[in-house]
Amino acid sequence: MGSDSDRDPDIESDSEGKVSRQHSQSSCPDDDELNIHLGPKVSLKEHLEKDKDDESLRRWKEQLIGSVDASAVEENQEPDVKILSLAIVTLGRADMLLPIPEGENPKGLWFTLKEGSLYHLKFTIKVSNDIVCGLKYTNTVWKTGIKVDSSKEMLGTFSPQADPYTHEMPEETTPAGIFARGQYTARSKFVDDDNKCYLDINYTFDIQKDWAKH
Repeated sequence: MGSDSDRDPDIESDSEGKVSRQHSQSSCPDDDELNIHLGPKVSLKEHLEKDKDDESLRRWKEQLIGSVDASAVEENQEPDVKILSLAIVTLGRADMLLPIPEGENPKGLWFTLKEGSLYHLKFTIKVSNDIVCGLKYTNTVWKTGIKVDSSKEMLGTFSPQADPYTHEMPEETTPAGIFARGQYTARSKFVDDDNKCYLDINYTFDIQKDWAKH
């Protein structure tokens, strides 16, 4: 144990020995204390056109935003993100490709997972018009009306381009046992830093002793 002089000045303990952290003057201020004034938003197309003849600036911009396909950039400043497909990837099996219906939820049972199996999700994402910042995937699962799982994954920031992006999620294991089998309902969403939702989809799936027969 260190002496009092070695202690973190932001930490103190009460008479019961419970430790709490106190805010110091070096702590980050609340958002309403920052008083930051942002200038007008400039579209990505304007950024690409500005100083386009300056080779060093062009390369610097590519390092920041990637090599942007100018044909995918419109005057519209709002990014357009489309989730084209979802695939369930399992070692030793062909990818289970799940096309996403446009403007509606999948009808009936969308897919079946084998209990106790390792798998991960793979998305294809199309971005146009402008950069989308902080795209997140959230997923909530219910069984017989009770929430049994909730997860959130940061996918990243994407610049517009002609070809879709592919993003692979971390590996997961399906639950196993008699109580894990059966039908589930789920809701998946793709949302950016501005809380703009690009896909909000409700679906059903089930977990069985084996993969579905085709």
